[in-house]
Amino acid sequence: MKRRQFLRMMTALGASSATGMLLPKQSVASEADLEVVLAAVKDRIPVLPGQPTGVWRYQGEVIKGDPGQLQNLPNSWLGPTFRVQKGQRVRIRFRNRIPQESIIHWHGLHVAPENDGHPRLAVPSGEEYVYDFTVDNRAGSYWYHPHPHGLTGYQVYGGMAGLFLITDKEEQGLGLPSGAYDLPLVIQDRSFDAQNQLVYVRSPMERMNGFLGDRIMLNGRADRKVSVKGGAYRLRLLNGSNSRICRLAWSDGRMLQIIGTDGGLLERPLQVPDIMLGPAERVDLWADFGDMRKDSRVSLLSIPFRSGGGHRGMMGRRSGLVLGSRYELARFRVVSRGTGPSRPPEHLARVEKLVPKDAVNAEHPKRFLLEMRHMQPTINGRTFRMSEVAPDEMVRLGQTEIWEFVNTGGMMSMPHPMHIHGLSFQVLGRSGGPGYRFLDEGWKDSVLVMPGERVAVIMRFKDHKGMYLYHCHNLEHEDLGMMRNYLVRDQ
Repeated sequence: MKRRQFLRMMTALGASSATGMLLPKQSVASEADLEVVLAAVKDRIPVLPGQPTGVWRYQGEVIKGDPGQLQNLPNSWLGPTFRVQKGQRVRIRFRNRIPQESIIHWHGLHVAPENDGHPRLAVPSGEEYVYDFTVDNRAGSYWYHPHPHGLTGYQVYGGMAGLFLITDKEEQGLGLPSGAYDLPLVIQDRSFDAQNQLVYVRSPMERMNGFLGDRIMLNGRADRKVSVKGGAYRLRLLNGSNSRICRLAWSDGRMLQIIGTDGGLLERPLQVPDIMLGPAERVDLWADFGDMRKDSRVSLLSIPFRSGGGHRGMMGRRSGLVLGSRYELARFRVVSRGTGPSRPPEHLARVEKLVPKDAVNAEHPKRFLLEMRHMQPTINGRTFRMSEVAPDEMVRLGQTEIWEFVNTGGMMSMPHPMHIHGLSFQVLGRSGGPGYRFLDEGWKDSVLVMPGERVAVIMRFKDHKGMYLYHCHNLEHEDLGMMRNYLVRDQ
């Protein structure tokens, strides 16, 4: 870094540090409504017939509060599912018991920087980090995963991820499917060797493209069959893969009824025949099996699409699961006949609309070029530096801005699922892409940008000052440095 850039960065960070927002604060004096010990551990679990698979995973225990707010999935590498209420104060004692440094990012949660899981806060093996925050998000399907720089893809692939589901009074008044009819479905892809052990990146090309596995896993298990009763379900889908993109559709041609996205419920249900779902994106579906006979079957598929650039098929030819090919994600079997079809509520939730004219840069949106330079993924020609913030990456607390992500296209261009920490945003529009249907409705925290495409998003920087991340959620791209800091400063 040049001296002038370093001094500019240190001046900005110094102003932030003076307010106490740069370095972590772990005050735990006040009482929490829910307190959890969450440990990252090495484990062995039965995944495929034969030898157990070695994984790294999260194990949780409630030490204060309702034990039912932490739900474990049997025979799964996924961490426990949190089910919390908006307004609850949550304290999580993360204990690192794996042989690498690690830290947890609460993906999609609106929390202060010390609770966001920046890699500068990564703790060594054997140590602990305490998160303490009040749940401030809308009801929705969020998740958590590691975020140490250069190691995120490896640790997530090993099994370290889990769901963080939030409810609130508005959602509870809708009468949406609940209990056994509220089904989280985490989609991931994995490869295994002859001894049932996980196989990860084996070449620079696999790392540059983003790793693709040769089989689809559902909820951390190889069995993708789901038994359902005749009736309406809420399916909470998370694309938890390192780099795989899906194009969701039902096998029998029925419409997808979308009721929620990354940042919670939509205003009204959205009916589409298919939808693209990039890594880290979530979609809540209203799935009605009420008019199906007992023992009927229907599958949720990923249907064909073209990803463009160098990403298509380089690993898929080996695995048989070419990116953009047709394959099954989940298979549903109806075990009891229902009482007939049903529909989601016509009105779901109030969604505040951010208005472009309110953005301080409405006439000149910030532009972030997503490029491969000499096999190096970059943002505006830059790669990650732990505490570096460029002038165009500094924002003011309370202001609204428009950012444009521009995937420049070309032979080596690849899809980039862009994620912004610390807030939710709204997609204003996209142009220049392949014309597929994208999940651009409501509040978002991740957006898929295809080769040759330009996507504009609008966001408001509220409540918290300090340093956050934005990056490609192709985890191999992130680990290679396609990640940057942004700094929220005083007004």
